Amino acid sequence: MLEIAEFISPTPSPVWKLARQAGVDLAVGGLPPEDLLQGEAPWDYAPLKRMKDRYEENGFKLVVIEARPPLNKAKRGLPGRDEEIATVCTLIENMGKLGVPVWCYEWMTDFNWVRTNLATPSRGGSVVTSFKLEDVPADITANPPIDEEALWTNLEYFLKKVLPVAEKASVKISMHPDDPPLSPIRGVGRIMRSIENYQRLIETVPSPMSTITLCQGNFTLMTDDLPAAIRKFGKKISFVHFRDVRGTPKAFEETWHDAGKTDMLACMRAYRDIGFEGVLRPDHVPTVEGDSNDQAGYSAFGRLYAIGYIRGLHQAVYAS
Repeated sequence: MLEIAEFISPTPSPVWKLARQAGVDLAVGGLPPEDLLQGEAPWDYAPLKRMKDRYEENGFKLVVIEARPPLNKAKRGLPGRDEEIATVCTLIENMGKLGVPVWCYEWMTDFNWVRTNLATPSRGGSVVTSFKLEDVPADITANPPIDEEALWTNLEYFLKKVLPVAEKASVKISMHPDDPPLSPIRGVGRIMRSIENYQRLIETVPSPMSTITLCQGNFTLMTDDLPAAIRKFGKKISFVHFRDVRGTPKAFEETWHDAGKTDMLACMRAYRDIGFEGVLRPDHVPTVEGDSNDQAGYSAFGRLYAIGYIRGLHQAVYAS
């Protein structure tokens, strides 16, 4: 059955207590921070074990790692990509040994998620992040343009190297969509940006370990029927980011969980109907009164509203 998790930084913070107080004990984590490395790499077994132990000592079970070793050479097909891919294989092997079942990755080269305003006014004086294509800086990358077919070629190369390792380790690799799902951005192609392209992903190198992170904020910009997309991909969904937006891929803003374009109740019913058995976490919450916007989208207090809203939907749907 679907379970609610939260992103818990590997370095203790107030969110550790807030999440437990809200009844969440499943952690989506990053890679081990400097204080856990002791001269090792973040994807090595010992630091990962120390990180997992730290979560467990504080009452959390680590169920997803949502951070990546450097991968830009792999995405661009540059010399050194095999060394980057080898670090991913090491990470996946060690996750398998530690029983962490899902690794969330993405295929956005040069820059990750893009926002052009980190403090757009929202309900009651809260602030959210937003995006306008026309406001993206011209110098967002110094690298040359890259087209979509090159990205597909490099992704296939990556998957052929990594998926056999993932299958042996019983670790699902879970592709996060481009954020925003728009191509190109300042000459940089983006491929994980449509329902059709996600179908191509799972057909490119077929494997039960090749799966999808259903980030609702991005997927709802790809389709007017998000519950239908959830049902289409079904068991290929291994991880969910539960959030919402308002607008189009070229111009949108994040919203409160109850104020976006998506029927969130219908989405929760869709996860029930496909028999989704992974974890769902809230994502990109508004920054609210009394909290800092230093990490826009990840307000500690804003998460409490999100967790409560999601728990209410979950209980209503799964009790019926």
